[in-house]
Amino acid sequence: MKNLFLFFLFSSVTIAISCKKPAGEKASVQEEATVSESSGKILAVDLASSVINWEGAKPTATHTGTIKLSGGSVSLEGRTITGGSFTIDMSTLQNTDLSGGMKDRLENHLKGISEGREDDFFNITRFPTSKFEITRVTKLSGDESATHLIYGNLTMRDVTKEIGFKALIGIGRSRIEVTTPPFTIDRTLWGINYGSRTVFDNLGDNFVHDEIGLSISLKAGEAVL
Repeated sequence: MKNLFLFFLFSSVTIAISCKKPAGEKASVQEEATVSESSGKILAVDLASSVINWEGAKPTATHTGTIKLSGGSVSLEGRTITGGSFTIDMSTLQNTDLSGGMKDRLENHLKGISEGREDDFFNITRFPTSKFEITRVTKLSGDESATHLIYGNLTMRDVTKEIGFKALIGIGRSRIEVTTPPFTIDRTLWGINYGSRTVFDNLGDNFVHDEIGLSISLKAGEAVL
């Protein structure tokens, strides 16, 4: 439960409800890796076209949603990604399966803007952004869903953990497109413990699964350096 394999972004990101856990493979912790500075291009993230999708669950329901980036860039050396840094705007967290008051209540709870519930999940007043920094990208063969493995450091609520995930990467002359198959992270590694059976006893069916399902769609284009 405490191990990660396969991504993210973002991020951090959350919580839902069906007796099954969110779909996708569970990410596993990888050894530390660093990326040397690139002397090639640095491409800016297309913020309007990039999004993190999330899924969370508890025994009575499953919820889905999105989070947007507020900045980021990808470093290239030739046609190889050598690094990248991405800022996740936690205030953009949205739910996509509910409407009206139920949607508002869930979003406010996750963002930590409901009175008395600030630290249940993300507390965007104290922690308005999360961050993902690429440390290593390796090629992957024999997998129709992905061409590469991406490893990096995900920071949420001032806690940094290394994660890894599969990605389908397309690199053109001055454009990059990255999509990931679904993967999961364990939110408790970042101290997001609300309703966790691995943290609290005697919850019965009133628990929230530790795993957050994520998938990422990212585009980067115009060179910034």
